[in-house]
Amino acid sequence: MKTNIQEIKDLSIGFKSQKGKQISILRNITTNIRKGETVGIVGESGSGKSTLALAMMGYIKHGLFTTGGECLFKSQNLLSLNNKELEDIRGRKIAMIPQNAGQALTPNLKIGYQIEEALRLHTDLGDNEREEKIICSVKKGQKKTLKRNGKIYDRIADHIGLIPTVIISPADRDLISEGSSTRRKFIDAVIGQTDAEFLRNLIEYNKILSQRNALLKYFALNHTFDADTLEIYNEQLTTRGQPIHEKRKLFMEQFIPIFKERYHSISDKKEMVDLSYDSQLHTISHKILLEESLSKDRMIQHTTTGIHKDDIHLLKDEQPIKKFGSQGQQKTFLVALKLAQFDFLKAETGVAPILLLDDAFDKLDQQRVSQIISLVDQNDFGQIFITDTHEDRTLQALSNTQSSYELFKL
Repeated sequence: MKTNIQEIKDLSIGFKSQKGKQISILRNITTNIRKGETVGIVGESGSGKSTLALAMMGYIKHGLFTTGGECLFKSQNLLSLNNKELEDIRGRKIAMIPQNAGQALTPNLKIGYQIEEALRLHTDLGDNEREEKIICSVKKGQKKTLKRNGKIYDRIADHIGLIPTVIISPADRDLISEGSSTRRKFIDAVIGQTDAEFLRNLIEYNKILSQRNALLKYFALNHTFDADTLEIYNEQLTTRGQPIHEKRKLFMEQFIPIFKERYHSISDKKEMVDLSYDSQLHTISHKILLEESLSKDRMIQHTTTGIHKDDIHLLKDEQPIKKFGSQGQQKTFLVALKLAQFDFLKAETGVAPILLLDDAFDKLDQQRVSQIISLVDQNDFGQIFITDTHEDRTLQALSNTQSSYELFKL
């Protein structure tokens, strides 16, 4: 005897009129579908055929409700499952082809994007099997726009982390030569690509920080002070700042060993290097910091304590590499930082980031150039773009690799 694939048991669906009267669309429907069977449902237009078909998918139209019964698929009542549980069934095990394609597709989105969305939600389609089309538009006098598969992002921050990317460029020199804000941006950019909550907290923290600073300036300009209003900003900064500190601290604990391993693989363990995370919150809470710095903040009209004062110390042989590192050692340090970023992102996302080497070999001897090329020639890396001012240097390094490459001259 063939087993039942789907069973409808005493199903009734209705709605309420404007006067509150309950009106039935389907009454006490009972049927079953066995494996290998084809079942036809016949009825006049408006009799409830589509409503029944949707109910068999576990979907009740807006404005309708069930007054009794069950829709069972392999003994599971679809009407009692949540959206996540239904996603695992719809499209994989049960599907519906509507009479009118216009009801199934959204006219303001491209068909390819909608098909991809359905495959992503209802199948095992992985990130590496999906096709993404990203367009960045910049027009003079207008705000930059970013589109994903034809749809404009509401916020550019929503795009961060979609396609993990690591860039090694001459601008990395600023990590050594510039102030703490540059180094904070580096670690925040790495964490933000894998942690949306961290990124939201950071954006909100910076916004609240600007508002608190504006309030301090207002107090000084108008010779007034409102402790209650300031406390509101203190509380908001603490609520977001404390978790940011904890995640930065955890990140550095994971990141430092990766960085050291990368540096030693490039330098043949010639130097000892380290990173040190410096934060006022290591020893005191964010809330107390703000309370204790109030007098100073009012005097200089600026928030002087918090996670926006954190720094990362870059060390060689326990000394600042800025003062005690050669140009080659500093360049190696920076390349190792970025390759460690690559390793971290790959481990967290399961996807090999795109690697961009922009004039990355400048100020490196040929041995270190060859070592970097040999490292990125391994199977751990995916797509790589390299720019260089010396064609012969790049060709010499690439000639020793096993990977295929294409050279473009500008």
